[in-house]
Amino acid sequence: MLPLESLELKIGYTFKEKRLLQRALTHRSWGAENNERLEFLGDSVLNCVIGQALFLRDSHFNEGSLSRVRANLVCEEALAEIANRLVLSDYLRMGQGEMKTGGARRPSILADATEAIFGAIMTESGFDQTKEVILRLYEPILSQLTPERMCKDPKTLLQEYLQGNRLGLPEYKVIDIRGAAHDQTFECECVIDKLNIKVRGIGKSRRMAEQAAAKDALVEAEKALANRKKVK
Repeated sequence: MLPLESLELKIGYTFKEKRLLQRALTHRSWGAENNERLEFLGDSVLNCVIGQALFLRDSHFNEGSLSRVRANLVCEEALAEIANRLVLSDYLRMGQGEMKTGGARRPSILADATEAIFGAIMTESGFDQTKEVILRLYEPILSQLTPERMCKDPKTLLQEYLQGNRLGLPEYKVIDIRGAAHDQTFECECVIDKLNIKVRGIGKSRRMAEQAAAKDALVEAEKALANRKKVK
């Protein structure tokens, strides 16, 4: 396990009580002193911070839209993305059994630990400091949001784009499934026949793999249609 100081640099926050950070990184398989209570607190403050950020960002969204966007931003997938950026798997403490079965790379465990870190900061320094850390870590995700795309996932965006250009629906195929049943990796292909596009995506579930493929397929589709217009 790497020294906690290197993680603090990535987070942008130095703990006065290192035991809090250590506990936030401790899975329940390690023992009774684990991160579950901190995770609960972190989840609560995360929802509040992201909710406020979205409320201030776009005034034309109603309650339902805000709720959907927030759910997309505080979900396991988004939290695991942040955890992977921090290389959080190198700092986790867990039992040998969990470690041997790939627990340190499991998205659910990484997401829980990320929330627990937020809970630990909240415990030590309060809401304002926790908000600052959350917004900094979420900036790469929040900066990619546009009013048109805030409520829609890549598959929905791709479908609407293709239908808007009268190109029909994309097709998704599972190409490969790797790993043991408890820690699988899916590889899916997104096919757009009329544009001769075949793009693959990888994820810890079929849905995540399809979303990854759709995201890249949308980029390729936009390029292909832009080139067609240039030729004309």
